[in-house]
Amino acid sequence: MGKVTTSTLGDQALASRLTALIRDVPDYPKPGIVFKDITPLLGEPSAFAGAVDAIVAADWGGIDKIVGIEARGFILAAPVALAARVGFVPVRKKGKLPSASFEVSYALEYGEATLEVHQDAFTPGERVLIVDDVLATGGTVEATVDLVRRAGGKIVGVAVLMELSFLDARTRLTTAPAALADANLRTLLVA
Repeated sequence: MGKVTTSTLGDQALASRLTALIRDVPDYPKPGIVFKDITPLLGEPSAFAGAVDAIVAADWGGIDKIVGIEARGFILAAPVALAARVGFVPVRKKGKLPSASFEVSYALEYGEATLEVHQDAFTPGERVLIVDDVLATGGTVEATVDLVRRAGGKIVGVAVLMELSFLDARTRLTTAPAALADANLRTLLVA
């Protein structure tokens, strides 16, 4: 079973600052969904840098590549990769990558989607940290874990800005078939 950790990135002062900069948008993108809008946080440079720095500073046991999940995951993952001085790999929506790709379809909290990663994105055994903005039901992260493994990467962790704990994605991500094994699942904020 994965190392199920909670609020292990940053500190309480950072968490309070970040929370104040995330707004709830009710009934978006469809009725009944409360969208977590991180754009105010992204517009505040010290808060954005604090989030990136907290992810980079965590002990992941060594990282070779950072994976960002389309689309808001790119916004966090690219600066994390740059700060960590490692490569960035995009996991994209179907049809957006120009070369041979692996793909996986999955259910989201408000529909269905297909994600892809280039087949040559990783050298076998490269240590990979997946970074995303919000962990909701876990379907997107689960699909990304599958893609990274199929492409030869070894998952060392998943870092998310905010986890919606009431949707219990941790259970999904720490049980078969998506088990994170020895990888850490860490968040900056838990809602």
